[in-house]
Amino acid sequence: MDSPVLRALLAQLRATKRLADQAFEQLDDEHFFFKLNPRQNSIHVIVKHLAGNMRSRWTDFLHSDGEKAGRDRDSEFVEDVVPRGQIMRTWESGWAAVFAATESLTDEDLSKTVSIRGEPLTAIRAIVRQVEHYGYHVGQIVLIAKHLRGENWKYLTIAPGQSKAFNRAKGHL
Repeated sequence: MDSPVLRALLAQLRATKRLADQAFEQLDDEHFFFKLNPRQNSIHVIVKHLAGNMRSRWTDFLHSDGEKAGRDRDSEFVEDVVPRGQIMRTWESGWAAVFAATESLTDEDLSKTVSIRGEPLTAIRAIVRQVEHYGYHVGQIVLIAKHLRGENWKYLTIAPGQSKAFNRAKGHL
């Protein structure tokens, strides 16, 4: 992959996935089904939604509409209890589709037109849209995980009150 734009997008997708993976590591199995309130989604539902979106958007990315006929989006929001291993397989299957598609793209592909629900977009716009969408939902996952772990939360970025020490360690101060 020679494109600095594609490398940057891929790096951001990997970083976004890593945040959620690190949050998952801190959770007990039952935490995947916790809801902050009745109108919120559990982490499991967010994972199902993201994976369904990822498989739909990234399968045959340049050649077919990003909303595949076989996707049952509404079922992604059904709360059900399944083993943690199944949740993680669902999560990884979605990301496998993302990475397989993005790693095969070229600079020339970025200006091609793709469609999502019939809306024409440049490939780069569709990719940026997905990066934002995944970041939005991973932020929800992290918020729920942090809420559940409380004082036992291990920060995924610089912990509060640690910015100066971090910057000194990196030689920035």
